Formats: sequence, C-alpha cells, structure tokens
Amino acid sequence: MRQTRRRRAIGGAIIVSFLGYLFVQGLAAINIFTEYFNWSFFGESLRNYFPLTEYAVGISFVDFGRYFSFILDRNLLFDPEIGGLLFSWTPDFYAFFIQELGLFSIFGQAGITLAMGAVGTIMGFPFALLFGVLGSERVTPFPFNFIFRGSMSFIRAIPALVWTLIFIPLAGLGPVSATFAIAVDTVGNLGRLFVDELEEIEDGPIEAMRTTGASKPQIIVFGMLSQVKTSFIAWTLYILEINVRIAVTVGVYGAGGLGQVVEVQQNLLNWSNTMATLMCIFVLIISVELFSQRLRARLRSDEEKMSWRELIVGFPKRMGDSIMK
Repeated sequence: MRQTRRRRAIGGAIIVSFLGYLFVQGLAAINIFTEYFNWSFFGESLRNYFPLTEYAVGISFVDFGRYFSFILDRNLLFDPEIGGLLFSWTPDFYAFFIQELGLFSIFGQAGITLAMGAVGTIMGFPFALLFGVLGSERVTPFPFNFIFRGSMSFIRAIPALVWTLIFIPLAGLGPVSATFAIAVDTVGNLGRLFVDELEEIEDGPIEAMRTTGASKPQIIVFGMLSQVKTSFIAWTLYILEINVRIAVTVGVYGAGGLGQVVEVQQNLLNWSNTMATLMCIFVLIISVELFSQRLRARLRSDEEKMSWRELIVGFPKRMGDSIMK
C-alpha cells in the first residue's frame, strides 16, 4: 500500500513538474519575461469606463444614469417602437408577430446578437446531426466515417470570424454573413459532440432491433438516436450559449449587434458608453445561460420538474440559497 502511494505521489509530482515546465516555456514564447507592463496607464484607462459624479464634498459614486441613458437612447436592450405594439392598452399581436416579426427586434441591438446565435444554431443543427450520425463508426464503417469526421475537423480548424470573412462576398459584412458563419461553425462543433455521444451508447437496444429484422434507418432512429436525444438537446443548448458569444465577437468586426456598438464606441473614445454596452452583453449572455441551464435541468429525469412560473418567481430564493451554501 505504501509503495503504491509513493508511486502515485512520484507520478503526480512528475506530471505537475512537466506542466510547470510547459507553462514556463509558453510564457517565454509570448515574451512575457521581456514585456514592459504599464500598470499606471492601465489603471487610468480602466477608470475611463466608470464615470464618477460627486454627490457631496469628497464623495463620488459611479454615475449609472449615464449608462442607462445610453442604453435607452441606442435601444440596446429594448426597442420601444416594436415594444409599443405589444405593451400598450390595445396590443396589436398581429402587427408584432406577423407584420414586424418582432420577437427578436423588440430587444434592440441585443436582439440582433441573439438572433445571429439562435438562427445560426438552428441552421447548423440538421447538418450537425447528419454529419454526427454518419461520422459514427456504428453507422458508417471505417474508414468512410472519417470523411465526415475530417469535414467537421476542417470546419473546427477555421474560427467563426474567418468563416464570416469567407461569406462577406456572398452577403456583405453584416448579420447575415455572421449568421452563416455561426451555422457552419455549429456543424463542426455540435457534430463532433454528437459523434462522441453515439460512440458511448448501449449495444443492447441495437442488437435487439437487429434480431427483429429492423432496417438500418430504423436502427439509427429508434435504436441509437432514441438513447441520446436528451444529450443531443442538452449539447445543442450549450452550443447556443457559445454561438451567442461568437455573435458578440464577430459583431466587433462589423457584423452588427452589441459587438458592433462596442467597436464604434471604442473608436469614438466613448469609454462610458462602451462600458454600458458591455453591461448589456453581460445581461444577454447571463440570460441565455440561465435559460439554457434551466431547460437542461428539466431534461434530466432525476431532477424535479418546475413550472415556468416557479422558474421565474423562485429565482431570487434559489440564488440566495446557492450563495448561502
């Protein structure tokens, strides 16, 4: 027993030492040891993001009013023109849902970012499912399955930003090109996750269906996909979270949404407006993550199901309980 523990301790020390050696090598590669850090200038730059207002002699606080005024003026989180169709004494549901198609537009610039991530995920899902299924060795024999695996690897090797540049000749620099890029990126990332899930399924249901004379499509749909449908939905929601972040990133390079607002305000040296937009990005990302997390929680069979009212009304209590743990 002591000898086994000693071996494990020595092996762990070797691994930690090797990782430390790689870390030092990486720091040297990025020239961190020769770089000069201007911490004072960095601190002054950060203070530009937080406008201060003096409320009393020697007492200053961050002026959040400037943030909120910019958010309202630029319709970063809410478009009152679209929202007026829904939130009025006589809501015009037909104009909101049919004429204006305002389900995303009501959220202003944040809605554009959210739409890019959501539409890109929806567009990429069928192809990710197809490539994921055909990339599994359980469906396509080796080495033909590597045609689809290699295609997904090629897609993943190219960042979404580069895919956006590739689609610019098709639709110009804007949300459309960014959405196409996110859709292609979804095929590579989500398809790979689907392949991994299919490789871990149980053989029992598949063999049982084969003995009954089921066809190959029936085996795939009812014997394989039925085992992983919950995992597939959960992974798709996870990729949706990532795609919304990607939509922010490509927006910085001119693809629209909150990312483009950040880029414009930084070029104008309006640091407080930049910070206000970053706050909106945080609200958008955390909202998508909470929505995705609760949906995934409802998919788990071992967790008590809650209604949507309980999810919303009970959120402060659950947050407080989580903090107190």
